[in-house]
Amino acid sequence: MNKDTTTWFTSWFDTPFYHILYKDRDDTEAQHFMDTLTGYLNIPEGGKILDLACGRGRHAVYLNSLGFDVTGADLSENSINYAKQFENDTLHFEVHDMCKPFNKEFDAIFNLFTSFGYFDKDEDNLNTIKAIKTDLNAVGFGVIDFMNSEFVIDNLVPEEVKTVDGIDFNLKRYVEDGYIIKDISFIAEGKDYHFQERVRAFTLADFEVLFEEAGVYLLDVFGDYKLRKFNNKTSERLVMIFK
Repeated sequence: MNKDTTTWFTSWFDTPFYHILYKDRDDTEAQHFMDTLTGYLNIPEGGKILDLACGRGRHAVYLNSLGFDVTGADLSENSINYAKQFENDTLHFEVHDMCKPFNKEFDAIFNLFTSFGYFDKDEDNLNTIKAIKTDLNAVGFGVIDFMNSEFVIDNLVPEEVKTVDGIDFNLKRYVEDGYIIKDISFIAEGKDYHFQERVRAFTLADFEVLFEEAGVYLLDVFGDYKLRKFNNKTSERLVMIFK
């Protein structure tokens, strides 16, 4: 039984099974979101963007195709090694811990698709926002695209089986100690696997406290990828723009 719940993101994200389970993510929706977001922020042509916790680089590659100078950063070495095949003069990928400053200046830093709130220590969440602030230039914007925890909890599916590429992923979801947790069990190549995703059930009010402690200013809050008004009961996303 392979299990690591303490730093689950360092093990689960590095497995091929993570990418199999989530292979049906909507790239078209993600690209429209990037079109809308970069237009709203009015990022200059050739502007520098940091895609923080970039995974295999799907957002970073598309942002680069729009004419931006993009750096993708992620803790997963396997994901970064995969993404490096897409590198060019204005697209680079690096292994990086997002709790720490990147030590370069950017016009925008994006943290997308609920790539926040993994840490067991509260100071690591705060340090991530402080690091983003440090790496923004004088006119730069930070963006955190998080789940709307209240909506997710209200609509939680406790158990389901999702079959992808012949693998039956048994998923169990629940809320415990302020975390939204997903237990993932499956058999592949004759071996039993068990992983767990743990994400803090941060609300907008929780982020407002973190932003104040980090000394950043929350400018806008949206509830979906079309940047429509946020509603804590009905919005699926919590998209926050700050500087």
